[in-house]
Amino acid sequence: MQSKNYSKDDKYASGSFPEDVSEQLVDSDQLNSLIADAERAKLLKKLSEANQYNRYLKRQLLVREDAFAQFKSELAVTELEIQALLNMAKEIASYGIPAGSRKVNGKYIQSLLLLQLQGIQEKLKKQIKDVELAQSKEVTLFWSGMAESVQVMGSFDGWSHGEYLSAEYTGSYTRFSTSIMLRPGRYEIKFLVDGEWLLSPEYPTVGEGLMENNLLVVT
Repeated sequence: MQSKNYSKDDKYASGSFPEDVSEQLVDSDQLNSLIADAERAKLLKKLSEANQYNRYLKRQLLVREDAFAQFKSELAVTELEIQALLNMAKEIASYGIPAGSRKVNGKYIQSLLLLQLQGIQEKLKKQIKDVELAQSKEVTLFWSGMAESVQVMGSFDGWSHGEYLSAEYTGSYTRFSTSIMLRPGRYEIKFLVDGEWLLSPEYPTVGEGLMENNLLVVT
């Protein structure tokens, strides 16, 4: 009488598995699902924190822009006051130098006052120009073409969040636009149209291949 040898494959050939193996498979699927849920929760938390920080930075930027505008206004008022004093100094100097007028470093005080006021005025003009260069300006970006969703990304925020464009239906095509506050400078931008990275023919381009972007110059 010959003895029969059964391998593991023969044992499970009928398709039936031990109950403990089935339980292990279910437990493994559940574990993978739990891991995926945990990773998803972590990503959502990080995204939420990033969005909160982005909103905080935008609020801080608005506060800073208000301070810039206030400072620029104060400088403009001061410039007007200096101009009034300068006009008075010119008028006094036009009367001639009275006898016995004092000199400072070889110059009559009337002439010296006029020169000092002119110097202060030039410094104020330079400060006003510097403030204008540091102050953000409202820049309108647009995309023309049929689409459901258009987002502009760029170096203006480190390619992190970008800005969504609002649709404007005009006849046979759609125009999307948005306004953002940017300081004078050069920025690289690219449009995310319905999930696809695209370049706009309305703006010049820089770079090549995958690194090719539209160029935005704010003056």
